[in-house]
Amino acid sequence: MTATSVLRRFRPPSPLAGRLATQSLLFALGEGTFMTGSAVFFTQIVGLTAAQVGLGLTIAGAAAFLTALPAGRLVDRYGPKRMWALSAVTQAGLFAIWPFIGSFTGYVAMAVVMEVAGSLGGAAYGAYTIDVLPPDERVRSRAFMYSALNVGFTLGSMVGGIALAFESNHVLHALPWFTTVAFLLNATAITRLPNAPHDEKSVEDRRAKVPGPGPLRNPGWMLTTFFGGVLWTNQVLLNLVIPLWLVEKTDAPRVLLAFLFGTNTVMCIFLPMAAARGVKDVTTALRAIRVSGVFFVVSCLITLATHDTIGWVTIALVWLGHVTVTGAELYLSAASWSFEAELMDPRRRGQYQGAAEVGGTLGRVWAPAVYTFLAMSWGAAGWLLIAAIVVTATAGLHPATRMAQRFLDRHGPPPDDPAWGRGGADDDHLVDEAPPVPAPSWLEDPPMSAAGDGFGPPTARRD
Repeated sequence: MTATSVLRRFRPPSPLAGRLATQSLLFALGEGTFMTGSAVFFTQIVGLTAAQVGLGLTIAGAAAFLTALPAGRLVDRYGPKRMWALSAVTQAGLFAIWPFIGSFTGYVAMAVVMEVAGSLGGAAYGAYTIDVLPPDERVRSRAFMYSALNVGFTLGSMVGGIALAFESNHVLHALPWFTTVAFLLNATAITRLPNAPHDEKSVEDRRAKVPGPGPLRNPGWMLTTFFGGVLWTNQVLLNLVIPLWLVEKTDAPRVLLAFLFGTNTVMCIFLPMAAARGVKDVTTALRAIRVSGVFFVVSCLITLATHDTIGWVTIALVWLGHVTVTGAELYLSAASWSFEAELMDPRRRGQYQGAAEVGGTLGRVWAPAVYTFLAMSWGAAGWLLIAAIVVTATAGLHPATRMAQRFLDRHGPPPDDPAWGRGGADDDHLVDEAPPVPAPSWLEDPPMSAAGDGFGPPTARRD
């Protein structure tokens, strides 16, 4: 395979997808930089204990959960692009204030506002991308953006790691300001994107009550997002349970953890478009869900076997278990993007994004405690039970999505209604309405290869 063919394979599906990928990279660069040094920043600069940091994040997470639905309604009322840009500007301003916070009360207040703004941005981002991208390239474009997001997080981790290496509080003070600059560039990039069809609606149209029931009265959608949340517990395996298992239950060296996370990063940069190939509707998305479920179960079986292996066999199996759970993540991502595009009422995409966050959170919030207990306390039986939970969720998604489709057939607009926002591919002005935002010189030609909507991973990896 020539270098030209390789570059062609990782070329964005459209100019608009390329611009959205640039936005994803800028977001992840800023977020990843701050996340890398956040633990040290909060304890050394803000002066908090580890327990206070955890409590504040829990309170902020609860606030984001409670405001997910109102945030979705704001997106539908004022337009996804406007709310997305507002969220980015708000978060940029909040990051600029972080160095001046010196108390637990101030930290909690900041964390709550930050998470609520992020919830608004996640709902707006999801609604905008579905609305503006042509149906035949939505999944491929989201996969390309997911790759760019992981490139951004990788670069952000490097910047944060360099800052930590100085072991200087003055340098740590600058971390949130670096993120502020990245988020302001991100906000600028958002404002220069073309308007989606729902951004073009008049004020009267946006305020008009949409007929029919909302997402909370759509049992198929709520079950789909719940089961999707259960499947996204692959991130709990990836980031928590397998690392703990490696340290406490195997003879593998701890340095292997760095190699595992490096492998996951590389796969999430270069393989999303490959995993998304052929996923274009609910039927093909369910096929990807089954593949994801198989990868998850295989990861559980491989990992439980490492309790009784030694040496290089353990190292190889732990690595393979991490690779297979990453495969579960990639195929689940591709399926989730298709579910979002096909199962939401297009007149209420913001509300559906908010409802997805509620359902997805309920599906995964219990997993860290439950999975850790099962794996570490019950051993092989615990791993088999974890696998059984995922098999059950995989099976449950099939009738749930069919139920959601029937609900949309009954209560949604007809497919030829303008509310579907099927412009994109037919409206060239959506791509050429504004010139692309030039990235800074140090971001030119980034390596190419998931704030998050309700189907996204339960981490900062919003795609």
